[in-house]
Amino acid sequence: MVRDLVWSGTGTPEYPTFLMTKGLIGSASAERRAVNVADVASDPRYLTAFGSTRSEIIVPIFDRDGRDVVGTIDVGSGQPNAFDAAAQDLLEECERVIRMFWDNSGTPSS
Repeated sequence: MVRDLVWSGTGTPEYPTFLMTKGLIGSASAERRAVNVADVASDPRYLTAFGSTRSEIIVPIFDRDGRDVVGTIDVGSGQPNAFDAAAQDLLEECERVIRMFWDNSGTPSS
């Protein structure tokens, strides 16, 4: 599966798309849990999208039944150690809300 990337800011990311099995996204998907990296420069799994990214958190989004990863919430920051436990809890709660709207047909339900 190819991951689509949506971004804001100046410049195009170095990796605009890549397999969901690669990088931090791949780790979050395979481990079925959030990956919170305080310093991406020290993590060999990190695939550079923007040179200004210093920290990143990825939360897998599951289908309604919780069996399959259907996407991710991926947030990066130019500051190291940007995402504390409260930020991770908030993003995991966002995942639970998104999951409620997934109809398991491969598309979000309305």
